[in-house]
Amino acid sequence: MITKRIIPCLDVRDGRVVKGVNFEGLRDMADPVEMARYYNRSGADELVFYDITASVEKRALFTDVLRRVASEIFIPLTVGGGINTLDDFDRVLKCGADKVSVNSGAIRSPALIDEAARRYGSQCVVLSMDVRRVDGELHIFARGGRDDTGIDALEWARQGVERGAGELVVNSIDTDGVKNGFDLEMLDAIAAVAPVPIIASGGAGCMEDFARLFTHPGIDAGLAASIFHTRQVEIGQLKQYLARQGVEMRLAKGGADLWN
Repeated sequence: MITKRIIPCLDVRDGRVVKGVNFEGLRDMADPVEMARYYNRSGADELVFYDITASVEKRALFTDVLRRVASEIFIPLTVGGGINTLDDFDRVLKCGADKVSVNSGAIRSPALIDEAARRYGSQCVVLSMDVRRVDGELHIFARGGRDDTGIDALEWARQGVERGAGELVVNSIDTDGVKNGFDLEMLDAIAAVAPVPIIASGGAGCMEDFARLFTHPGIDAGLAASIFHTRQVEIGQLKQYLARQGVEMRLAKGGADLWN
């Protein structure tokens, strides 16, 4: 059985980790390099780094901070923010990223997914989807959740996989930062049309939320930010809890608590 993954996320603005609710009200949390070092030793399976204002500000991703983060970790690193061209892929991969996340750039030019998959392989291409309910439908939002594209999320997921995305990060704007649990209904709908690994994001508030998440077929990983940043939930303890619930997890040798 394939192990499930626990993935902390660094939302970075102006060189600092920030977090908000429903993609709004961002507050300063920590230094990204220190936090990356912390997660590397905590037992996190991967790390996600988003430069969350690169697309809005129409600039390239901050590579100086990214290089410092990449130098501190030995777990897979996914990087996104301001990824609009193959040159952007190349730049962040050379900075130490293992996978590249595309969102607004792929919405503007869906062919970017095809081109990147051909050049770097599907395993390197992650399609990040910011999804919100609009009049009962699931819509894709762009520019950090600011703009409703009107694109149907299920069709976008299907198209992304067909074009070569090897993984989807599905961000629920409705549940982001609320800590009342993942949007399981939305995740089930997307998993039904997308036969690739899905990382669920938005809504985690306690260990039980992850246990419920992993009972749903097609969900390979749970991503969270604030509950890990504040140590409300500690990753080592979470993974041991999930293992006791019968969820296949990667644990430290002998199952030791990775936080001690």
